[in-house]
Amino acid sequence: MSDPMDVLAPEHRRLRIGDAWRDAAGAATFAVEDPATGRTIAEVADADVVDGLAALDAASQAMAEWAATPPRKRSELLTATYRALTERAEEVARLITLEMGKPLAEARGEVAYGAEFFRWFAEEAVRVEGRYNTAPNGGYRILTVPRPVGPCVFVTPWNFPLAMGARKLAPALAAGCTTITKPAAQTPLTMLFLARIMEEAGVPPGVVNVVTTTRAGEVVSALLADRRTRKLSFTGSTEVGRVLLRQAADNVLRTSMELGGNAALIVCADADLDVALDGAMVAKMRNLGESCIAANRIYVEEPVREEFTARFAKRMAALSVGHGLDDGVDVGALIDEAAVTKIDELVADAVDRGARVLVGGERPDGPGHFYPPTVLVDVPDDARMLKAEIFGPVAPIISFTSDDEVIAKANDSEHGLAGYVFTRDLQRALRFAERLETGMLGVNRGLISDPSAPFGGVKQSGIGKEGSHEGILEYLDVTYAAIDLP
Repeated sequence: MSDPMDVLAPEHRRLRIGDAWRDAAGAATFAVEDPATGRTIAEVADADVVDGLAALDAASQAMAEWAATPPRKRSELLTATYRALTERAEEVARLITLEMGKPLAEARGEVAYGAEFFRWFAEEAVRVEGRYNTAPNGGYRILTVPRPVGPCVFVTPWNFPLAMGARKLAPALAAGCTTITKPAAQTPLTMLFLARIMEEAGVPPGVVNVVTTTRAGEVVSALLADRRTRKLSFTGSTEVGRVLLRQAADNVLRTSMELGGNAALIVCADADLDVALDGAMVAKMRNLGESCIAANRIYVEEPVREEFTARFAKRMAALSVGHGLDDGVDVGALIDEAAVTKIDELVADAVDRGARVLVGGERPDGPGHFYPPTVLVDVPDDARMLKAEIFGPVAPIISFTSDDEVIAKANDSEHGLAGYVFTRDLQRALRFAERLETGMLGVNRGLISDPSAPFGGVKQSGIGKEGSHEGILEYLDVTYAAIDLP
């Protein structure tokens, strides 16, 4: 099969600003590497503040016309994007695997998931409604009109380079907003390809701008300091999210924040263990564990702990590790050397504190950023991996003996993004749902992400929702008119 880079011509590895693909103002570039081999696969434009503000110029100039574009037309352009992504799914998936490292099957799943946001919000674009009603005292009428918030800045992560961009772009465009996207420096190619697809689908110039850079702090800070920016949406770590929230406060920007997670997966003694094992494998190993909703801590009730642990370890040990483009690979490369080092240190810390490694636990020799599927037991409460976001294929298993105990442990985190519960007792499941401090909960299910469902967390895992009807509301302001009608 052809080189995945063949789908992205050199002229489309530059900045997408307004109606042009252009070099960075300083002509700088940076290298993008294949994490499975360490080799450079492309050079892309490295923007500075001048380029970021040029993208904001383009978004601001296009704003009025795009906001006035009929909702049906915006819907049709999003539908055209969905169809183009679906038709070119294999090309997009191979590009994702090459720059991010996930196995091709995972990348195909991401393309299907990301494309679905364009289809969902194509349908939402024509269903934005205001209202007209009589004031309670009867003396006048109340008219409310939703309006797009204005130019939006998106900062997207490397772990889902297509889907995280799609989850922001689709509702923003449906609502009538223009956009500037700053993709992660590790994975800029997929977003550039998406911008090219949207250009070909007919999205007008200036509506979708893409600025690739290694100077994210400088560029994003300049964009947030400019009064023309009206919205920030960020997906990434809680630490960076706090910094961006402080910067956004100066201009009182609308913000959506999807931040870090520390998901607890709870297996009760009355669970169907086959279902629980399937769910745990998905919740832990989807995207190599490089997911904010990955099962970070697996709590198993004592009567089934031994059986669950043995079966889970066996399934983890059977996963194959290799280049994501090779046939039969289950676990690809992690994103970079820093990711591998972090995981290695978390495992070593747990072992030093008394944990035992059942599977994996040692990084392999050779090129690329690989770490094997790993299972640990007897993990003490003070192990760093129970507080940190692991973001890799490592599963600590901890036993529990009562619901009160496990709920207290699950809630003992600054994060509250996702959680998972496996039980055949409906009332027990509902009690968990009411008491767990989390924005999303999978009940007897390890896969919870869906464009039609509200994605978002509580506590320090974020602000706002993405996906679902709630997702488009994040990009709309409401104007209220009091109309005298004597």
